[in-house]
Amino acid sequence: MKKLRLSIASVAIGLLALSGCGQGGTPDAPAEGDGAQAEAPEYTVNDSADFKDSKTWKAAKDAGELKVGVKYDQPGLGNVKAGSEQPEGFDIEIAKMVAAQLGFSPDQIKYTETVSANREPFLQQGNIDMVVATYTINDERKKVVDFAGPYYVAGQDLLVAEDSDIAGPDDLDGKKVCSVDGSTPAQNIEEKYDKAELVAYDTYSKCVTDLQSGSVDAVTTDDAILRGYAKQYEGEFKVVGKPFTEEPYGVGLPKGDDAMRDAVNDALQKGMDDGDWKKAFEYTLGSADDVEMPEIDRY
Repeated sequence: MKKLRLSIASVAIGLLALSGCGQGGTPDAPAEGDGAQAEAPEYTVNDSADFKDSKTWKAAKDAGELKVGVKYDQPGLGNVKAGSEQPEGFDIEIAKMVAAQLGFSPDQIKYTETVSANREPFLQQGNIDMVVATYTINDERKKVVDFAGPYYVAGQDLLVAEDSDIAGPDDLDGKKVCSVDGSTPAQNIEEKYDKAELVAYDTYSKCVTDLQSGSVDAVTTDDAILRGYAKQYEGEFKVVGKPFTEEPYGVGLPKGDDAMRDAVNDALQKGMDDGDWKKAFEYTLGSADDVEMPEIDRY
């Protein structure tokens, strides 16, 4: 993997319950922090885009809109705030970045709320042209849909107080660790770090409240979620930065449209090479210090 190192002071980040990891519950949006927000990225639309070998692209171009499935309930990744109609987050920026290279402006993107259970059916039925929704790439899903990417590799990590001496999962013996009841991260703690005391709730926001009060020593889930909370509570929390699982997030596409997959892979690679990926990350998730840009898997 290529390591991206930026010269920005680290600002915590974070967000959602990532369904790709089988987590239960949806985190509540953290309170707004006082940290400066990076400038909203703008992506140059490729007006000469021509991918007519792709049935998906051609149908979208003829219709004048690209239909993208995203999450609406994952702060920092894909979320619709109260009073707003437009989703925002890292997944949304990735969708905009890819759409621009495919020849679609932001106002030509039609977002559709896509939950974990309907991502494959929506692609198979043509309800959407692509999915950008913390969609973990795995062999089972590849049997029915295709993937471009990954555009990010998440991993289970730890959120701790800014002054905590917890440096990784091996420091959890005798510590209280909070996660969502029935989630994969909670199961990992029970099975692999059983000397820690697991505290489980139905939402991550309750875990964060306990971390603020000192009732627990750490919160665990995918690093993307934790980064979001760290960003919102800048100065209070930090992400340890020692992920101990891997969840590659990909762009889900209709099965068999190789031309579309190649085009999206090229768009992702261009964004990583020209800095757009970095801008998208900083705008939504905070500092990209020590964040690794994944290598595209052109299977």
